[in-house]
Amino acid sequence: MTSPQFGGPGPGRPVKIDPADRVQLAEKPVSLRRIGALFAPYRTQVAIVVALIVASSLITLANPFLVRAVIDHAIPDQNVPLLVWSVAGMLAVTVAGSALGVVQTWISTTVGQRVMHGLRTRVFTHLQRQSLGFFTRTRGGEVQSRLTNDIGGMQTVVTSTATSVAANVTTVVGTAVAMGVLSWRLSLLSLIVLPPAIWLTRRVARMRREITAQRQRALADMQTQIEESLSVSGIQLGKTLGAGPAMSQRFADTSAYLSDLEVRSQLSGRWRMATMNIVFAAIPALLYLVAGLPATSGGMSIGTLVAFTGLQGALFRPLMSLLDVGVSVTASLALFSRIFEYLDLPVDIDDPERPVPMPREKVAGTVRFDDVVFRYDGAHRDAIDHVSLVAPAGSSLALVGETGSGKTTLASMVARLHDPTSGRVSIDGVDLRDITLAELSELVGVVSQETYLLHNTIRENLRYARPDATDAQIEEAARAAQVHDLIVSLPDGYDTLVGARGHRFSGGEKQRIAIARTLLRDPRILVLDEATSALDNDTEAAVQRALDNVSRGRTTITIAHRLSTIRDADRIVVLDHGRVVESGTHDELVAAGARYALLERRGRPALVS
Repeated sequence: MTSPQFGGPGPGRPVKIDPADRVQLAEKPVSLRRIGALFAPYRTQVAIVVALIVASSLITLANPFLVRAVIDHAIPDQNVPLLVWSVAGMLAVTVAGSALGVVQTWISTTVGQRVMHGLRTRVFTHLQRQSLGFFTRTRGGEVQSRLTNDIGGMQTVVTSTATSVAANVTTVVGTAVAMGVLSWRLSLLSLIVLPPAIWLTRRVARMRREITAQRQRALADMQTQIEESLSVSGIQLGKTLGAGPAMSQRFADTSAYLSDLEVRSQLSGRWRMATMNIVFAAIPALLYLVAGLPATSGGMSIGTLVAFTGLQGALFRPLMSLLDVGVSVTASLALFSRIFEYLDLPVDIDDPERPVPMPREKVAGTVRFDDVVFRYDGAHRDAIDHVSLVAPAGSSLALVGETGSGKTTLASMVARLHDPTSGRVSIDGVDLRDITLAELSELVGVVSQETYLLHNTIRENLRYARPDATDAQIEEAARAAQVHDLIVSLPDGYDTLVGARGHRFSGGEKQRIAIARTLLRDPRILVLDEATSALDNDTEAAVQRALDNVSRGRTTITIAHRLSTIRDADRIVVLDHGRVVESGTHDELVAAGARYALLERRGRPALVS
């Protein structure tokens, strides 16, 4: 809990609304009812927290009156019982306030953490269900920022800002009433003195905030430079281009600018503290002056003056905080708006309402494309243009064509990475949109041309495809992918860390690990998106033999990089601008003397995607 004495704006607390927050709320307004629904399961705990805040704030107001009793009566009259009871009351107030604060903090933090956990999990799960299109048009850093920074900011709102507002309202109202009871003359003086004091403090705070915002942008720029320049890829790029000195100079310039901002920030912070110290010293001094002048004292006792001064000192910070409550509320609503914006994203590719069961042991694996059309969002033409194909169960289908011909797009539909704009893709006659995504991932295995390995051990990278796989099954898959011997030759074997994005391995080694990972799932259908494109001739031949072995009995759809890898395919399809322009076996297409034959005569690889 933020205590009434310390509920005001800290050195870097915002004092004006961020324009970005206004824009966010204008574009995506958020309902207070929806925010309240997040806390509905915890309404009892919330009510207890509010009660504890009010009780704690009111209890602390007893101290000035106890002080007045001690100064005006207990000490001058040598009233020992009153002195003892007053001192005991002061201690009791402190103990009770502290105890209530601990309980309130425990309950409010627990509720806040549970709400944040639920939101964080819901957003992560919802984003997992988004199609590839969402991630291709959204920066990865933005997704991470909303999951970490925005929800982290909401945590502060829930566990700190809300309780601070409640405590400050109680404190301000209670303190104002108590001040009026003690001395209406000094209360009138406070009404005159407080406004200019608050204006001066807020002006200095605004200057500090602007400098702090510049410093945060400079820190973000420096972090980006570090991430880009000191990553494996960044170091490699810098060394090969001789850009090291330029990167160092750029970093030095940013660091120097940040140092200057840090000095200015510290000075502005010192100015702010100095201003507040002057205010805190000036107000009691004026009170003492008024209380000491015969014309204005009104016969005020010393105890009343001391008690009033204590209340006055406790009023300034919470009052400042309440004056900034509009900023806090706007910033808080903007955070909720950004999170709800992600939760409200429609799921383009989702599980069907009435799924058709597809147990793997009963699936033959016939893949059919029926008049499939697909167009990317914002594109001016179809990427796939009325394609109809059949890959019988256990057969091999190869796709070749120029860059942008639609090979990868067509093959990706088998794993439902995309859904057709019209037409349908089916397995054993069942539309893929009628199969749950979990069952489909068991039926279809994909090895992409872009190999992605987690920063973990080789064993855990393989087990990612099948968490319950035994070590024997992992080694069997590695042998099939011709990578087992390489792994066991490493000092840590299967427990070797692959490094960031697998950079410690060559392209061919990463590709073979990825093949092993897919084979571990034992899918009925294999989609090989140029799975051997990163391998040298000898390794490619070895992996191709392994793929030929594991492909037996499975339906295999291969996007070809080299014609030599698809010569034995049961059917080869040549695509051009999303259309099928040729289809047949290798011998039939060569004999036809058209586009495929031209590639064969030139000895070129099947043109890459």
